[in-house]
Amino acid sequence: MTQPPTDLALLTHLLTEQWRRLRAWVGQVVGTPVGDQPSVLAGWTVTDLVVHLGRSMEALAVCTPAPPDAVPATLAEYLGGYGRSAQDIAATTRELGTQHADDPLAYVDAGAAAAFATLDRLGPADLVVLARRGPLLLSTMVTSRLVELVVHGDDLARSVHRARGGDAPHDPVDPAAEAHVAQALLDIVLARVGDAVEVADARRWVRLAAGREPYDVDELARALRPLDPSDAVPDLGRMLPVL
Repeated sequence: MTQPPTDLALLTHLLTEQWRRLRAWVGQVVGTPVGDQPSVLAGWTVTDLVVHLGRSMEALAVCTPAPPDAVPATLAEYLGGYGRSAQDIAATTRELGTQHADDPLAYVDAGAAAAFATLDRLGPADLVVLARRGPLLLSTMVTSRLVELVVHGDDLARSVHRARGGDAPHDPVDPAAEAHVAQALLDIVLARVGDAVEVADARRWVRLAAGREPYDVDELARALRPLDPSDAVPDLGRMLPVL
């Protein structure tokens, strides 16, 4: 089963560039004392968070063509399942962190390589694929992996910045990838509320949408802006976080 075409090539490019940038960044962190420090995600060390990148990419690697009658989930539906699986995700991440403590990057690299190999094999058509959580379009799966790499790239940057007292490598988040993720998360919200707003500060908006910052109307007003200057940014407290 196929759906109307999307720009899977663009999504693949964004995922590739974000991965390359993030992988270069984590290579400067893993194996240093900061890897054992707590991350900004409660209960996870910095190395746990790095290992989670490999698990995230494995979700793409294990995708297979879905049966012809499969009905694909939307991005909102797919991301909405994260909250229900939060405890399992955390437990699996900590277990993987322990298993791969001696060489976490080998695990991460294997997951990424398998993911891109699967993407090459399944594309370039935007097929409905069967993922761990059910069927979805290949483009939706790639977008969800982009969300993972952007959000967790920022998690890692903030974690290392805190652990080192302000000294950290360059930003691991690719601006083009971040802009795409910010718009994708905004589209989910706008589909529910219908207000005409746009992203003003991608990093601030991604943090709010992903639940990395507590909801605050002043922060929201800095993250988004109305298309009509005479309007105000709507209160999205009941819509957030998206993840």
